[in-house]
Amino acid sequence: MKFILGTKKEMTQIFTQNGDLAPATVLKAGPCVITQVKNTEKDGYSSIQVGYGEKNKLNKPIAGHLKSAGKKARFLKEFRDEIKSLNIGDQYGVEIFKEGDIVDARAISKGKGFQGVVKRHGFGGSPASHGHKDQLRMPGSIGSTGPQHVFKGLRMAGRMGGESVTIKNLEIIKIDEEANLIYVKGAVPGAFNGLVEIKGEGEMKIREVKNKEEVKEDVEEGKNSKLEIGNSKLEKEENVSQ
Repeated sequence: MKFILGTKKEMTQIFTQNGDLAPATVLKAGPCVITQVKNTEKDGYSSIQVGYGEKNKLNKPIAGHLKSAGKKARFLKEFRDEIKSLNIGDQYGVEIFKEGDIVDARAISKGKGFQGVVKRHGFGGSPASHGHKDQLRMPGSIGSTGPQHVFKGLRMAGRMGGESVTIKNLEIIKIDEEANLIYVKGAVPGAFNGLVEIKGEGEMKIREVKNKEEVKEDVEEGKNSKLEIGNSKLEKEENVSQ
């Protein structure tokens, strides 16, 4: 199983490979870092804790927990799965997915506050005829005389939204690795900038993190290559002038 954390950005429409125009949800996912690896011997169950996002100020317990990972993560989520190849500090991004993958998306739905039965449960309401004044959107009877109480689970008015919702079998129709964007066909629950968990079948691909010395060497090589290009341009200009 492969998984990643991201945030919901917007909805758009995109042409698929078949030429069809399909609605798509744009998700900015990764880069993520492995912050904790749990096993059955020590913790009682096996899971992988993933960190996503950036946060400058962290309280001392969270800062101490993330010290071994080497990154200040804004969001932390656990995925229960035995993946022995992952270690603390490993990083990965949207490259673990590819176009055509089928994934599941889970997020917290938009909170809509206290709503009636028509909007919350799809009731049809009362007929707008004689004897129904001010009762067009009322639920009607909520029980009989015999039990003398309201049964549990009865559909009534109440708070709507703000719940964990999972949408399964969504198709990835486009991936932008440079911008860390995933285009998912269809709608994904959640509000703008809301956290989204994406899971699918397959193997994880870990990025190779370079040390500071390797980064310095790459920078120096880039500078040297730029100098060589500049010198070659000057030589060409001198030859043309002569």
